[in-house]
Amino acid sequence: VQLQAFGGGFVQAGGYLRLSCAASGCSFSSYHMGWFRQAPGKEREFVASITWSGVSTYYADSEKGRFTISRDNAKNTVYLQMISLKPEDTAVYYCAARSGYGTRRYDDRLTYSYWGQGTLVTVSS
Repeated sequence: VQLQAFGGGFVQAGGYLRLSCAASGCSFSSYHMGWFRQAPGKEREFVASITWSGVSTYYADSEKGRFTISRDNAKNTVYLQMISLKPEDTAVYYCAARSGYGTRRYDDRLTYSYWGQGTLVTVSS
């Protein structure tokens, strides 16, 4: 399974970005997908996840209402739409995949088997 994340960049506070993560080498529709982020000097933290079907989505409390995770199984791609960005959102954002049809939150990074290379998001104040 290969995951490639892209779409990061430099934005002003209050701006928006859409991250994408393209998957290959797997049956994408059988994978639960997640987004995590890691700021300098901090541990990697959960941002959002989405079930294999896209029916259920989960978010970290700090992202609720500002971030939206979605997926297009026909394109083997998961997205993270981010609005009202804050300087504290600055981090490297990683997409991750775990096989299975579970419907749980899966906010523990240790439960994911595959990771993309990360894309940097920088939000200036």
